[in-house]
Amino acid sequence: MTVTIKTPEEQQKMRTAGRLAAEVLDMIGEHVRPGLSTGELDAICHAYIVDKLDAVPAPLNYRGFPKSICTSVNHVVCHGIPGDKVLKSGDCVNIDVTVIKDSFHGDTSRMFFVGEPKVAASRVSEVSHQGMRLGIEMVRPGLRLGDIGAAIQRHVESHGCSVVREYCGHGIGREFHEDPQVLHYGKPGTGMLLQEGMTFTIEPMVNAGRRHVRLLPDGWTVVTKDHSISAQWEHTILVTADGHEVLTLGASGEI
Repeated sequence: MTVTIKTPEEQQKMRTAGRLAAEVLDMIGEHVRPGLSTGELDAICHAYIVDKLDAVPAPLNYRGFPKSICTSVNHVVCHGIPGDKVLKSGDCVNIDVTVIKDSFHGDTSRMFFVGEPKVAASRVSEVSHQGMRLGIEMVRPGLRLGDIGAAIQRHVESHGCSVVREYCGHGIGREFHEDPQVLHYGKPGTGMLLQEGMTFTIEPMVNAGRRHVRLLPDGWTVVTKDHSISAQWEHTILVTADGHEVLTLGASGEI
């Protein structure tokens, strides 16, 4: 496994890309409302990334993906393709944004609620968010990736939810997906040692029901097998000399 250690100059470019990705999510929130389609959300984000930020939407044409963002609604776990799906009150949607600026990637996602959230959606979203924060707060040189995965898994399962195992966080930089893989489950004391200069995502996909998923015939959309609600939050993280830096904080400054 080859992991890229970013130089100070590369870290600065990662900060810029991460800030821009977060800016897209800050912008799109007000547009998540009943009656708007996921395709319209994609068009708004695409125009903002290209015209306002002078950046590139990384998902567009990545391995054949046809849109500029991912929109995963209700029981869609990840990689939902924006289209004709019209949002209605009570829906929850994960919007996943990755931008390329000066050859470097920034990757982040958040959960959004359409109107008043259903109890199950609110709960699983909170468990996913807490799990991500717990993992992020642990990041420092010398820690093992298995420690992060184990802590997230323990937290999620203690709240009666489950962690998706087929999809995980990943290294990121000049490439969209680099080593290492960042699992959101595992055993303490196992896995790669973190080093200063590493950059990767933490993005636990959490189901309100069982962990099992299936891939739809479009080759991208992943859904829960039992149709339970799924939630995901994601940040891009830099390992620093004494801890970590979250590169994709939004305007609120909150993780």
